[in-house]
Amino acid sequence: MQGINQLFDQPKPIIGVIHLPPLIGSPQSTQLFHEIRARALSDAETLIDNGIDGVIIENYGDVPFSSDSVEPHTVAALALVADEIRERYPQTPIGLNVLRNDAKSAIAIATVTEANFIRVNVHTGAMLTDQGLIQGKAHETLRYRLFLKSEVKIFADIAVKHAVPLAPIDILASAGDTYHRGLADALIVTGTATGKSTDLDQLKTVKSAVPQASIFAGSGVTTDNLTEVLQYAGGVIVGTSIKRDGVTTNAVDADRVRALIRAREG
Repeated sequence: MQGINQLFDQPKPIIGVIHLPPLIGSPQSTQLFHEIRARALSDAETLIDNGIDGVIIENYGDVPFSSDSVEPHTVAALALVADEIRERYPQTPIGLNVLRNDAKSAIAIATVTEANFIRVNVHTGAMLTDQGLIQGKAHETLRYRLFLKSEVKIFADIAVKHAVPLAPIDILASAGDTYHRGLADALIVTGTATGKSTDLDQLKTVKSAVPQASIFAGSGVTTDNLTEVLQYAGGVIVGTSIKRDGVTTNAVDADRVRALIRAREG
């Protein structure tokens, strides 16, 4: 399988998040699908045309999230959005995060649409979340990927945001287990919530536990802290800080994207 480093043209890639509005069937849904798709395509265009290295699509508006499998209409909507972005931008790495933790659907969508990676919030272990207890299903995810003969990469969170462990956890051990026993292709370290800064000490700890792994900072990355974060992370996933007015649910802001790219280039 292709390594993480071969997915991106940049050695320290910046992945931009496409936060989808509430999809059809979710409690706050107000838009028709063609409007949702148009918004997603506009965000993808703004991100990619202004220098972002990859994108990840999330059903962010579908609160409250299911703790496990999403409904078929959600899978269909995500697949249609991912497929159109792939068709328009065939060279751009694309990822899927099917919230809250539907890795199986994410693998399926990514494989069929020729996307490149998925994000799994709880890949190994168990976390207490606002959706209740979520348990990792690495064994199912890896076997399903093999069944599909898929080359989609698995990016897995360590001590994911919006969650707490049932008991104190050893980040060193968790990172090692997720990489060596869960067979994740890359690891993600985040702050406590969307938009909250990633803890640099945790980044260092995870990197020391698995120095051979690709480590991404998954929240709270801005133009102000990007340089420092990239001293310890091999890449970043950015959403809130590149939105208009820094509001997660707003459209992507081209000026903020360009500023982030300039910050990396020094």
